[in-house]
Parts: sequence; C-alpha cells; structure tokens
Amino acid sequence: KKAYPRADIVIDAPIQVEIDGEWYRSTVDLVIQIEGVPLVAVKCAAGSLGSREREIVSAARLYAAAPLPLAIVTDGSDATVLNTQTGKPIGKGLDAIPSRRDAAKLVHADPLPPIAPERLTREKRVFRSYDSMNVNVRGRSE
Repeated sequence: KKAYPRADIVIDAPIQVEIDGEWYRSTVDLVIQIEGVPLVAVKCAAGSLGSREREIVSAARLYAAAPLPLAIVTDGSDATVLNTQTGKPIGKGLDAIPSRRDAAKLVHADPLPPIAPERLTREKRVFRSYDSMNVNVRGRSE
C-alpha cells in the first residue's frame, strides 16, 4: 500500500555498538532505504507501542554514521512515527507511515547531525538496555 519495493526494505538489519570496549550486536527489525540511503528504522512489536518508542529512536540514531530521519514502532494494526532527532511522535496510525514517494524526498535532504560525543555513550547504553530486554531474539551478543 505504501509502494515500497522489496529491495528498499532490509529485514533484521545488523546493528552494532561499542560500549566500554566491548561490542553489542543486534538487529533492527526493518530498515527502509532508498537509493542505498537508510531513512527509516522500524520496530515490530506486540503490546504497547509507547514502551518501544525509545528503543527504536536509539536504534535510528545509532544505525548509520548519521541518524536516520524517522523511526516507526508498529504492531501491524497501529503505528507511531517518530522524529529521530527530537524523539517526539509526528504521526499516529498506519496512515502516518510515509509512502515511498514521501520518503524518497528525504534522500536528498540534509542529513541529521551525528549524535554529540557526550551523548553517544548514553545513547548506546539506552539502546542496549531496551534491546537486551527483547526475548526470543536471535543475533544479539556482546
């Protein structure tokens, strides 16, 4: 319905962060990329979407050299679209998920600034803390 071809969607996209000299490895459920540029991180989760917002925002901030512009948490019936830079919701419901045409406009937009060095360690720890609470997840290790 949103017109994303399969080639734009990376399933179980690998993510790794270094914390105190050790690597934490996990995956992001879905990463939408257009023209090879990652733009949206998606967390698929049952239950309360609000409880997963901070986790996917952290993943979107850490996934690439520059933070991805958008983060989405969805249970398949509902969704929250978040601005990665502010961490604030910018849309609710499946209709708020941008179409490929709308997301493609982000490819040529100025990238978000990288996470400030004084915040980077904290952001990594936040991601690890939330992510490590996921059960039945493959690929996670330190």
